[in-house]
Order: sequence, then structure tokens, then C-alpha cells
Amino acid sequence: MGEVWIRTVNNSLVRGSMVTEIASTRGSLHDDQGYALKVILDGRAHVLIDDSELRGSLTERLEYARNLEDALLLALDEAGRMEASAVVEHDPERDRWHVIAGAELGGGVHAGLNAAAGSRA
Repeated sequence: MGEVWIRTVNNSLVRGSMVTEIASTRGSLHDDQGYALKVILDGRAHVLIDDSELRGSLTERLEYARNLEDALLLALDEAGRMEASAVVEHDPERDRWHVIAGAELGGGVHAGLNAAAGSRA
């Protein structure tokens, strides 16, 4: 089994096996509307989703965030069953979690480095 990573809102990666809690807040980081979803590792919060556009009552927004928490758990389980390392990330346009094999991510970086090296020659 490979390592599972989670992409944060600022594009950093956190180790899925180190997550001790998944939590939601009533508003986004910048507004009193919307919601924010975060994971806790070593006592530090890492924001995965910061959505200030979601409207509705507090109860509706928290229920929506709880559904995304459940979907995150399913995505982490799926990633954990993969043979290779994988990254779980949120797609804001489709509002769903995606599991991406680490080789797919590394292939894009490797291809980009080869293209950059080739352009210098």
C-alpha cells in the first residue's frame, strides 16, 4: 500500500495517516457565510476547503460541510487501497474529492522538467 496525501487550499500536502480530526467551521476564513473544512495534524489545522460563497442557514451550511467530510473519508479509504501513493484533492468546480495516483503527479513534473531542460539546449 502506498502513502496517502491530502492537498490543502494553499497547495501543500499533508500526510493522510497523520490526520487526527476532520472539522468544519461555520464560515469561511474571511466571511461569516460559507464554510471551511480542515484537517488537524499534530495539533495544527490545515484548511482543505474555504468556500465563502455557500449561502444558507448555519444548519444548512454545516450539514453541507459534514457531507463533504464524509466524502473525504471515502476518498481517503479509496486512496489507502491503492498500490501506489496517492493524493486526495478537492475539485471546487465539481465540488467533489478526487484521488490522483502519485505517478500521475510525478509524471507531469518530470515531463515539465524535461521540456524545460530541452528548451535550454
